[in-house]
Amino acid sequence: MPTAPTPDTGSRPSPDALIELLSVRGMGPRRLDCLLSHFPSAREALDAPRAEWLRAGLPEAVTRARPDPERITAIRGWLDADAAHHLIARGDPDFPPALDDLPDAPAVLFARGRRSALRDPQVAMVGSRTPTTGGRQNARAFARHLAGQGLTITSGLALGIDGEAHQGALDAGGTTIAVLGSGIDRLYPPEHAELAERIVTGGGLILSEWLPGTEPRRGHFPRRNRLISGLASGVLVVEASIQSGSLITARLAGEQGRDVFAIPGSIHNPLARGCHRLIREGAKLVETGQDLLEELAPALRRQLAAIDAPAATDDEAPGPAATPRDPDQQRVLDLLGHDPQPADTLIEAGGLTAGEVSSILLMLELAGDVSTLPGGLYVRTSQTADPA
Repeated sequence: MPTAPTPDTGSRPSPDALIELLSVRGMGPRRLDCLLSHFPSAREALDAPRAEWLRAGLPEAVTRARPDPERITAIRGWLDADAAHHLIARGDPDFPPALDDLPDAPAVLFARGRRSALRDPQVAMVGSRTPTTGGRQNARAFARHLAGQGLTITSGLALGIDGEAHQGALDAGGTTIAVLGSGIDRLYPPEHAELAERIVTGGGLILSEWLPGTEPRRGHFPRRNRLISGLASGVLVVEASIQSGSLITARLAGEQGRDVFAIPGSIHNPLARGCHRLIREGAKLVETGQDLLEELAPALRRQLAAIDAPAATDDEAPGPAATPRDPDQQRVLDLLGHDPQPADTLIEAGGLTAGEVSSILLMLELAGDVSTLPGGLYVRTSQTADPA
C-alpha cells in the first residue's frame, strides 16, 4: 500500500519565486545556487536588477532571459499532479542537513514519494552496471540486512548493483532512495520504471536536482553521485572495475568526510579490482552487513546528536543524557514498555511501516534507549524513564 504523505511540519519557503527562477533559460542547478548564495531569498533574487545577477557570477545571456511561462506551467503541472510530488528548497525542514553542509549543495531538490525519508539514517550502495552473479547476490544481501536493521539504502537506480541494492531494501520491507541524473519525470534507465514505482509505494523517494523534463546526460551523473554520497553516513562499493564511476562516488564520499567501505573479491575478477584499490587506499574492508553497521555506529550517533532537541519545560527533569525524540520514536518506546517485544508487534500496534519501525529502533538503540536480545526481540533499557 502507498505510504500516506507526511504532514507538513515547520515553515517551508514559498516555491513561487523559485519556480520562476527555475524557468529562466540557462538557469541550471549551479547557476541557481550561485544566485541564491548572493541574495537573501529567491524573491529578492528575482526582483533584483539584472546587473546584480552579473555581479553574482551569472553569464550575460542568462541575465537577459526572463521567466518562461511555458516552463512555469510545466513545473507547476508536475508539482500539482500528485500530493507525493515535492519541491524541497534549502531552508525547508526536510532539506537534508548532510547536503546543506556540502560546498556545492543543490539549491533545490525535486522529489517524488515520502519527503521525510531524506531525514532517515542512510548508507549508499554503488557498483558496476554489469556485475557478476556473486556481486548481485552480495548487493541484495547487504541491502536486505542493512535495511532490516533500520538504515535507508541510497543509490542511483542504475542497472546492476544499484538496482539490486534498491531491490534488497524493498525485500526487507525497508526504505530506499533513488537519486537520478535526469529530471524527476525522466526515469533512467527506463527498464527500472517498475522498480521506481515500488520505491515510492514502499515509503521511499525518487530524487533529482534537475528540472522536470531534463533528459539524462553524461555530465549529470558525477553531480548525481555527489548527492548519493552526501546523503549517506557511508558508501559501500560492492563490485567495481578500475574505470568504474563508483570510484568517483567513493572519492567524493572521502572528500565529504563520509566513511567508505568495499567488499573484497577474487584477484582474478576484474570487477573486484576497484574495490581492492579502494581498500589499499584506506577504505574499510567489510565481509558482512554487521561489519558495516559496527563501523558506522559512531557516525550514526553523531547524526542522532545533531537532531534539534525541543526545549525542556520546567516540569521536565533534565536527565544527564537526555536524547531528543520525535513523536514516532516516543510512540515506539512507549509501546515497548519494559517487556521484550518483536518488531512485528510494534509494526502492528504503532501503525508504522516495517522500514520506519526498523529505522526508529536503530536510532533508539544508538541513543542507548533500547537494547536488542536474541531472537529478534527489543527491550527498553533500565535507564530509560517510564512513559508518562
